[in-house]
Formats: sequence, structure tokens, C-alpha cells
Amino acid sequence: MGSIGPLQIVLVIVVALLLFGGRGRISSIMGDMAKGVRSFRKGLADDDEPKAVDKDDLVNVTPKKDESKASS
Repeated sequence: MGSIGPLQIVLVIVVALLLFGGRGRISSIMGDMAKGVRSFRKGLADDDEPKAVDKDDLVNVTPKKDESKASS
């Protein structure tokens, strides 16, 4: 149990490459995450004002009762 096998070495190398390899992947992921949080907060701030709705804009989506089944 104390020895390190080839699978563990490969796993450590893959994790190290993900963390430190190629164009600052972690920093770009965190930057994208920060942009997403900012846009989410901005979207929440924009929805503070209720919008007026006219009756003409409403659509009735309630299904009509089937009269043939109701008379049985």
C-alpha cells in the first residue's frame, strides 16, 4: 500500500497539467466565472421594476373542455 504505482503518477501529472499547464487555464476559468456572476447580478438588478402588461398582450393557454367526453 505504501508504493506509488504508474496509475497514481499519471493521475498526478494530469492534475498538474490541468492546474498549471497551458495559458493559465485556472485563471481563465475563474475569469469566466466572475463574468457570469457579474452578468447574473446585473440581470437581477434590471428586473426590479415591474413591467406593465396590457390585456391585449395576454394569451389564454387553458385547454377547452371536450364536450363529447363530458356528456358521457
